[in-house]
Amino acid sequence: DNIRQTSRTSVNCSKGPPFCATGLKKALNTMVNPIKTHHRILLTGAAGGLGTALRSRLGMNCDVLRLSDKVAFGDAHDSEEIALADLADAAAVDAAVAGCDAIGHLGGISVEAPFEAILQANILGVYHLYESARKHGVKRVVFASSNHVTGFYKQSETITADHPARPDSYYGVSKAFGEDFSRFYFDRYGIETACVRIGSSFPEPKDRRMLATWLSFDDLHRLISACLSTPVLGHSIVFGMSDNAVTWWDNSRAKHIGYVPQDSSDVFHDAVFARTPAPDLNDPAAIYQGGGFVKADPFKKA
Repeated sequence: DNIRQTSRTSVNCSKGPPFCATGLKKALNTMVNPIKTHHRILLTGAAGGLGTALRSRLGMNCDVLRLSDKVAFGDAHDSEEIALADLADAAAVDAAVAGCDAIGHLGGISVEAPFEAILQANILGVYHLYESARKHGVKRVVFASSNHVTGFYKQSETITADHPARPDSYYGVSKAFGEDFSRFYFDRYGIETACVRIGSSFPEPKDRRMLATWLSFDDLHRLISACLSTPVLGHSIVFGMSDNAVTWWDNSRAKHIGYVPQDSSDVFHDAVFARTPAPDLNDPAAIYQGGGFVKADPFKKA
């Protein structure tokens, strides 16, 4: 089918290096050529926003894409399987993991919430996932961590993966736990993990903060593809962002992954500035990298 076809784009270099470079960048931006690295990949959180965006893309990386979420989300397409599982249910998670040789773990709660809910989905769920991976011999996981692991660094700072965690919420704490837990399972059991600290992955940036944190859906897929295909992953932390001119994150510690973003928030800069007010520089959401999460009330009822 069309998903499995490799896009072939020619580059005209007859006009010299500047034109060749422009053509090459255009080709990279349009090329769909991920490496098929695994037989069966499990994608958790498949019914969520990012899971839905990846569903049509990640199938190119494997023979069979197994999709999992705790709620029903329709029928399987060609070369897909569906395994419903609540991450708090150890037996259901074990059944979802069985037979897979890589995992993209996007499941869990992705917003601030009371700790009891975070505990079940994001902390106990991570334990169930990694323990099932250990039992079934899965050796590579892409863990959807979050920029909220470091949300209490200021927007005036640039940080690397070596900076200590400064989570901005119960949600951020749960992702910091997941990073530490995955490191333990790498050191003890050899399960390689890429902890992808996802910025803001939407069709386009919604506000001025997202001009620094934006990650396009295509770049998200490029990043996950790189994490799945790099020869030696080890335990790595990589910031999930596109090639944005303004950024607070330095990905130099993740060069071995080979991620090369092709999109940028810069093309949305003028439109975002035109439709959004200037931030209040005394507002914690404008001071800290975590934005609104630094003042989100986990006890407030929706």
